[in-house]
Amino acid sequence: MKMTDTFIKPMHPEGRKFVGVFAAATVILFFIWPVLGWIGVGLTIWCYYFFRDPVRATPTRDGLIVSPADGIVSLIEKAVPPSELGMPDMALTRISVFMSVFNCHVNRAPIAGQIAAIAYRPGKFFNASLDKASADNERNSLCINMKDGRQLAVVQIAGLVARRIVCFSTQGDTLRTGERFGLIRFGSRLDVYLPDDVEPMVNLGQTMVAGETVLADLTATEPARQAHTD
Repeated sequence: MKMTDTFIKPMHPEGRKFVGVFAAATVILFFIWPVLGWIGVGLTIWCYYFFRDPVRATPTRDGLIVSPADGIVSLIEKAVPPSELGMPDMALTRISVFMSVFNCHVNRAPIAGQIAAIAYRPGKFFNASLDKASADNERNSLCINMKDGRQLAVVQIAGLVARRIVCFSTQGDTLRTGERFGLIRFGSRLDVYLPDDVEPMVNLGQTMVAGETVLADLTATEPARQAHTD
């Protein structure tokens, strides 16, 4: 890896028009007042950085569930998956990953499988770190059928600033673990509903890397992982 690769990341095509708008506005701001122009330069760089799409090294062993998003684990609790997916009405372990406006916002499939259902539901725009965001905010939900017959749900949730959920996949598509399936613009959250009796291998406050950090292992028999903070 080159040293420049640490700082310069590929940009997702979804961000090109936004960076173009920011850059055009920056040129105008320079004509108005150079100080405003330099502020525009900073905002343009931030916009590019927001839409970065870095290469990730996804583990390939069967049974590993990886994080669908960069960010921080904000909630781990029992909850029923969104009703619009048509999954059984039973509480499963839900892991929520909160993305700030500084995180990479490209979303990746937590595990390989076929998309059995995709359901979009409009809603409100509460702070995505709040528990009620799962129930009340705009969301796009995917149900993935894994090859062992079990199902996993992953939900894109809009946040206080986010106003656009994008999903690149359609019902019936087959995803690889870590494959890009969508993004959310400007701050949001991803929920993963683990299959029944699968314990999380992450903890509250832990930093996630989309497509790389292992959330859970379908083959593991150990109890939910514990951690300390310091």
